[in-house]
Amino acid sequence: MVFDLQPGDPLSPVILHVPHASRALTGVARDSLLITDSELTSELDHLTDAHTDVLASRAASAVAVRPWIFANRWSRLVVDPERFLGPAEEMLAVGMGAVYTHGFAGRKLRDDDPVRAEAALQAHYHPYARGLADLVAERIATTGRAVILDVHSYPTRALPYELHGDDPRPPVCLGTDDFHTPPALIAAAVSAFGEFACNTPFAGCYVPSDRWQVDDRVWSLMIEIRRDWYMAEPGGAFHAGLDVLAGGLAGLIAVASSW
Repeated sequence: MVFDLQPGDPLSPVILHVPHASRALTGVARDSLLITDSELTSELDHLTDAHTDVLASRAASAVAVRPWIFANRWSRLVVDPERFLGPAEEMLAVGMGAVYTHGFAGRKLRDDDPVRAEAALQAHYHPYARGLADLVAERIATTGRAVILDVHSYPTRALPYELHGDDPRPPVCLGTDDFHTPPALIAAAVSAFGEFACNTPFAGCYVPSDRWQVDDRVWSLMIEIRRDWYMAEPGGAFHAGLDVLAGGLAGLIAVASSW
C-alpha cells in the first residue's frame, strides 16, 4: 500500500491530506540513490514536512465530526505525489519532478533513468492519485462535497531549490485555486491561524485531476506552516507550537464540516 487512510465520520466532507510527512524509503528507491547515508539524512531533514502527520492527527481528534486523513506512507524521495506529470511541472527545472533526480541544494540524488522513473510512477504515483480520487468521489457521493485541506510545512529560510525563495515567508501560507478555493474557506483559515499570506512562497492546492477546474463540489486549500512555529529545524523535535496549530486546524475543520 502506498498510502494510509484513517476513516473519519461518515458525515464529514473534510479530508486532511498529508503527502510529505514520511521519511520512509522503499528498497528500490534507496538503491537508486547515489548519496551517502549522512547526505540522505540531510535531504530528509530538509525536505520532509516533519510532524505534519502528528498535527493532522491531533487536530482530527479534537473535533466532534472527525475528518478523514489520507497520508503518504513513503517519503517524497520515492515519488512526490503532488507534482504534475510532463512539462507543465515547473520543478523539473531543478530536478524535482514527480521522481527527484536532485535534492534540496542541487545535489544529484540519482541518475535520470526514464525506465526506472516510469516504474516508480506505476508503483506509487498512480495508485496514490487513484486512492485520493476515490476518497474524494466517495465523500461527494455521501455528503455532496469534498473539502481537501492539504497539510504541509516549509523552512524558515529558503532552500536553494526553491524557485520563489525571495518571496515573503509568512507564518502560514495559504495555497489557493481560483476555481476550488472559495472565499469562505480562506476566511475560515484566516480566522483559524491569524498571521498568513496567500500563495507565497508556495502556491496552489491539490485537486484530483479528474475534478480539477470542472467540479465545484471539490474545495481545496493548501496550508503551509513555517517550521519555526512548531519545531526545531531542520528535522528536529516539535515543541508546544504544534498543539497551538492543531487547535487552529481543528477550528478550521469544524467550520468546514458545518457548511
